[in-house]
Amino acid sequence: MRVALFVTCLADLMRPNVAFAALKLLKLAGCTVEVPETQTCCGQPAYNSGDRATALTLARKVIDEFSGYEYVVLPSGSCAGMIRAHYEELCKDDPALLVKAKKLAASTYELTDFLVNVAKLESVPGDFAGSITYHDSCSGLRELGIKQQPRQLLGKMGQVEIKEMSEAETCCGFGGTFSLKFGDISSKLADNKCENACATGADAIVGGDLGCLLNIEGRLRRKGDRKTQVLHVAEVLAGKLD
Repeated sequence: MRVALFVTCLADLMRPNVAFAALKLLKLAGCTVEVPETQTCCGQPAYNSGDRATALTLARKVIDEFSGYEYVVLPSGSCAGMIRAHYEELCKDDPALLVKAKKLAASTYELTDFLVNVAKLESVPGDFAGSITYHDSCSGLRELGIKQQPRQLLGKMGQVEIKEMSEAETCCGFGGTFSLKFGDISSKLADNKCENACATGADAIVGGDLGCLLNIEGRLRRKGDRKTQVLHVAEVLAGKLD
């Protein structure tokens, strides 16, 4: 399978290990992986802020860069959700572009969904030993149905115990620009998420969307918690990187 890896902005700028972990997992699944060098943003921040002109410009760029691949895979439910759930509406006034947007959407997958349902990865190399609790990110859960896929892959790791937190499907308060526009509400949601996660006694909080994880980790550290690890599911599944 010829796969294009969409690295995503946050992985590129703030935690490159997530992208390298995704690359490792895709190669283990037998994929030929390419990373288009000119890729930037999927357009989600502009789209969510109501700047449809900028979002459309970025969507055109993504469609040009990633069309032609058998699959496009992203270690992010929100970015994959942008392409799968919103590009069609965004491109509706340009018939030729709309055809391309639909085709790209059909070939685009969030990482764990791809590994489970397309590549059917049978084992993972991760060596994490301990307990984790999983945060279900809003976009991945509600737009793409990402729920059991990461848990299924984590279940292949014999030394990992999953401790489900209360309200695992509730927002962490990030929501991109939401956290800037509604800071008080965002902080309360983040506090609730941290409390529910820590109440499980898990060694690590794990999720599939780096925006959520950075938000949760930032809140934990500001509250004085230096112990609880916050990890992207790709990092856990891939283990140590060469």
